[in-house]
Amino acid sequence: MTSIQNGPFIVTGASGQLGRQVIANMLEAGAGPIIAVTRSPEKLADLADKGVEARKADFNDPASLASAFAGGKRLLIISTDDLEPGKRLAAHSNAITAASKEGINHIVYTSLTSPVEESPITFSGDHRDTEAMIKATSATYTILRNNLYTDLVLMGGGQSIGMGQHFAAAASGKTGYVTRADCARAAAAALMQESGSSVLDITGPAVVGQDEIAAILSEVSGKEIPYIPIPTEDLVQAMIGAGMPEFMARVFASFDTAMAENYLDVATGDLEKLTGQAGQSARDFLIANKAALLAPPQH
Repeated sequence: MTSIQNGPFIVTGASGQLGRQVIANMLEAGAGPIIAVTRSPEKLADLADKGVEARKADFNDPASLASAFAGGKRLLIISTDDLEPGKRLAAHSNAITAASKEGINHIVYTSLTSPVEESPITFSGDHRDTEAMIKATSATYTILRNNLYTDLVLMGGGQSIGMGQHFAAAASGKTGYVTRADCARAAAAALMQESGSSVLDITGPAVVGQDEIAAILSEVSGKEIPYIPIPTEDLVQAMIGAGMPEFMARVFASFDTAMAENYLDVATGDLEKLTGQAGQSARDFLIANKAALLAPPQH
């Protein structure tokens, strides 16, 4: 394993699920000092006795970022989850500008698989433009193009088991599903160790189609769950019918379109090269989370 670079290390989005796991990985590796930047520092009170310094800041408030990033050497920008057009990119721009002003010398960024202009994923352009802004700074960088979280399958997988059918608008497309925990390992390793500039595809060990997801759900549930490919618009209307706002339904449906058109058909060894350990397969993850898949739906 590469030796740990000099900190201080800054983790943004630190009270979110990914940010917390990144910090846990870094503490386990003995990296420090760690500065945890979040809109809600009170959520990180439990980390104070581990030597983590929590600082309050908001990417949408540029004035809050200078003091949050002050003294830092290496910065992890966890992509914000604001889906309103333009807001995410403006927030990322504020963070990158502040990082440059504060003399950050390495930026790690959680991007998206295949953020090309043709990608149907509605916010792909935010990632593409953020990558370009990072490359335009004087800092070295590690861009982590995370594929879809396997964790997302838990949300719809339980529903598919309940219905006895797995619906998706993904046709026969495949996806290099990767767990959130593996993305956290990758981000921690990049923040602690990477020295040059690189763009890495963070994926599971193999690409998986929705027919294979259905087969795993069948195995978990002990009953036959067939995969039923449906048109994108049918998926959108089903989500709207289930109470989701149309805007959000179209965002989620765009993932299926990206699968169908092979934009997410990417699986590499980058995660193993970066961390020394391959990612968890979709099957192993879903079997390990069998209880969540079989839990009765929450109302």
